[in-house]
Amino acid sequence: MREKVIAILAGLGMMGVSATGVLAADAAAGKAVFDKSCVGCHGADGKGNPGMAKVLGEKGLNLTTKEVKSQSDDQLLKVIAEGRGKMPAQSKLSKDDQKAALSYVRSLAK
Repeated sequence: MREKVIAILAGLGMMGVSATGVLAADAAAGKAVFDKSCVGCHGADGKGNPGMAKVLGEKGLNLTTKEVKSQSDDQLLKVIAEGRGKMPAQSKLSKDDQKAALSYVRSLAK
């Protein structure tokens, strides 16, 4: 398995594409999705919109916490797709848009 990953990454490198570049592109695409669908509650920096936290009574709007970082991509994609608590499902977003938004959220937490 490790050899397959190395071969894929090497192939991307030969094509002039780095894994970092691919991840950066995903994060850039995700920013557009995040800005359109998420920023109202989670804030531009992902640390939560204080006004929405007050209105919703939610403390979980900060996406840069250790708790969020520790969740797997699958767990967070489920939250995006199905919602949780007062967060509505974002099922109107395509799977690719959901993944791109998650990639952007992961970049905010660094």
